[in-house]
Amino acid sequence: MAWILVTIYTGPVGLFFYLITCRRPFPGGHERFTRATWKQGVNSEMHCLAGDATGILLAAILVYFLALPNGWDITVEYVFGFVSGLFIFQALMMLSMYGSYSQAVRKTFFAEIVSMNMVMTGMIPAMVLLAAAWPGSENPLSPTFWFCMSLAGIAGGFVAFPINFWLVAKHLKHGCMTLPGAVGPAPGIGHVSSEVNGMSHDKMKNMPSHRMSMKTLSLHAMLLWVLVT
Repeated sequence: MAWILVTIYTGPVGLFFYLITCRRPFPGGHERFTRATWKQGVNSEMHCLAGDATGILLAAILVYFLALPNGWDITVEYVFGFVSGLFIFQALMMLSMYGSYSQAVRKTFFAEIVSMNMVMTGMIPAMVLLAAAWPGSENPLSPTFWFCMSLAGIAGGFVAFPINFWLVAKHLKHGCMTLPGAVGPAPGIGHVSSEVNGMSHDKMKNMPSHRMSMKTLSLHAMLLWVLVT
């Protein structure tokens, strides 16, 4: 679902990255094909990018028709992107992994707030600059609105990739998982972080949250840096 939305929003750019990072080349080849850390970083970002872009897109449409003053538009877009990204596209879609909605929110909060803020760091300034350079592009009834939103989504994806690569490399986020037997023979369960590779969902529900995966000071410093930027 995330890849479908990202491809709709970003067109051939999203399709290109889906083909080179996620789509299995042959039955049973998905795990090996998606093994590289950079591919895992791209896949880990898709929930954030799809969620943020959906929330910001809806907010941009709402802001235009409500004619909100400058300043409020960015605030509303940020809030919509945050709520959509964390509470719907991340926690809700990982509900079966953690057993309860509150548990899913708690265990994904740190990694997702870091990733989502980087997506929005790319998207929202791009939208502001494009709107200033392209008068009339704020109108959702205009094709230029959708083109500018697409460019903003691409900008958000590129800006957020480095932090997602780092989060996956440090086992603070998982990438693209492969379900054994779902599409033919596949060695292993796919790609979760190394601490949970091969665990059942019941065991994963009892894992410590992301906050316990690194020293608390390091996590707080990373979160502060993302929020400041």
